[in-house]
Amino acid sequence: MDPLIFETRALTKIYRTGAVEVQALRGVDFQASRGEFVVLLGPSGSGKSTFLNIIGGLDRATSGDVRFTDHDLAAMADRELTLYRRDHVGFVFQFYNLVPSLTARENVQLVTEIARSPMPAEEALAIVGLADRVDHFPAQLSGGEQQRVAIARAIAKRPDVLLCDEPTGALDSETGVRVLEALTRVNTDLGATTLVITHNAAIQEIAHRVVHFGDGRIVSTHTNAERKPPSAIVW
Repeated sequence: MDPLIFETRALTKIYRTGAVEVQALRGVDFQASRGEFVVLLGPSGSGKSTFLNIIGGLDRATSGDVRFTDHDLAAMADRELTLYRRDHVGFVFQFYNLVPSLTARENVQLVTEIARSPMPAEEALAIVGLADRVDHFPAQLSGGEQQRVAIARAIAKRPDVLLCDEPTGALDSETGVRVLEALTRVNTDLGATTLVITHNAAIQEIAHRVVHFGDGRIVSTHTNAERKPPSAIVW
């Protein structure tokens, strides 16, 4: 069995605004192994993004245990979490957050300049199919190409983990397939444990495992005996 990358036990998160409390997570138990591709499904407000932010070191749990390999994220100081994010985690969000005045290569180099053992920006862009677009600015790229630049930026640091929150949410189906192809290639070629949040149930067919969230809990999980390639998905 592949070693565990993530493990959470009884994970809870409560947001407080004055006297109002919102319980975003209600005792989540979760595990993910090295190199696993996991899709997280569930309606808005089910706790998916909160969960991803906590295991990615962007937020802290109210209670419960959250571990990355043998590291206790809950016990880390803010600086330790910053180093964890820098050294181990790549993030991909729905909106690309590219710097418009920089080329694709330069946007990726923003990460390679601070990473411990990065790959060249050109290599990262080639992995996502943009070897011929390295000198283009974001305004010269399609939405799918911009998202693939964002993926290249996330993987250039050679992360152990790739966390993606609605990476195809702003894209049409054809463009979304290209983005998913880039993510599955990264998962296969680099061995990065990959978690993808989506509202699109069809995307679950490319995952090793699917986790359904509801009302702050994991309500079901299932494993795909046979994964489909992104090109086979009917959106």
